[in-house]
Amino acid sequence: MKILVLNSGSSTIKYKLFDNLQEIISGTVEDITNFNIEDICGFETLDAVGHRVVHGGEKFNKAALVTNTVIEDIRDLIPLAPLHNPLNLKYIEEIQFKYPNLPQVVVFDTAFHQTIDKTHFTYPIPLEYYKQNHIRRYGFHGTSVEYITKEFAKQKQKDIYEVNIIVLHLGNGASATLVKDGKSFDTSMGFTPLEGLMMGTRCGDIDPSIVTYLEDTNNLSSNEVIEILNKKSGLKGICGISDMREVLQQKDTLAFDMFCLRIQKYIGSYLIQVKKLDAIIFTGGIGENCAEVRTKVCENIDENIEILVMPTNEELEIASQTYDILNMLQL
Repeated sequence: MKILVLNSGSSTIKYKLFDNLQEIISGTVEDITNFNIEDICGFETLDAVGHRVVHGGEKFNKAALVTNTVIEDIRDLIPLAPLHNPLNLKYIEEIQFKYPNLPQVVVFDTAFHQTIDKTHFTYPIPLEYYKQNHIRRYGFHGTSVEYITKEFAKQKQKDIYEVNIIVLHLGNGASATLVKDGKSFDTSMGFTPLEGLMMGTRCGDIDPSIVTYLEDTNNLSSNEVIEILNKKSGLKGICGISDMREVLQQKDTLAFDMFCLRIQKYIGSYLIQVKKLDAIIFTGGIGENCAEVRTKVCENIDENIEILVMPTNEELEIASQTYDILNMLQL
């Protein structure tokens, strides 16, 4: 079974082609301005296409076969992911128009976190805003965390529901997730991917009143402040660069220490929520490749807790879920 996976970001696309879940080709499109999706491969040879969709809201707690209803549901969620969901839809609809009989499956970055309970996902603001505007913690990097959880269970020969781990997905975007009994129990990203850890260009957790203070004192609009918090903060805001490798080369200890401290704080809050932790797992570009960050983050961790580095593979997870849906529906 040949499955093409499209992992669309806000400005780039990563793709992988799988044959019976074995990777055949992969690539990244850095400039999508003149990108023709059919340049990747011959679509007439495909059995299905799997898409990463950033935001599934509360509607989707698992992968779904693309239908007109699913497309409209994703469209309704655009206000929650204005940079990503429109691009996801663009390619879904283009393929649907050109190849109407080709099955497509959508895998949502938020879906794995839909097991988080109300105590963890509810913000302490008037409850009416959750009911009216769906303001709650959604969490992201769910596809990556789900892959790591399954891979850990496989490597340790454990039942998935016996897995208790902390997954640190550290890249330009960064998140921490507590997986308890094989399910997402708590996670650092919130209503948007801006909340939580300090990141390459995102601030992570800050006092919300800073937003209005910056507006008033610097004559900025709310959109301009959000732009600063999303694209000019984090490592970049502290030392002028967003790449951790360059931060280490410049020996900017303030940026490095702040980055690691935020992670340590989340680990501490997760340890108190679980009786026994199997492992802390680092993944993502920084998590996998930066020993300095791992050493600093884990300097006070109990030596009985296993520290692991595991490469993530979101595209394989998407292909696997696509494969499962096709088999289940006998398509």
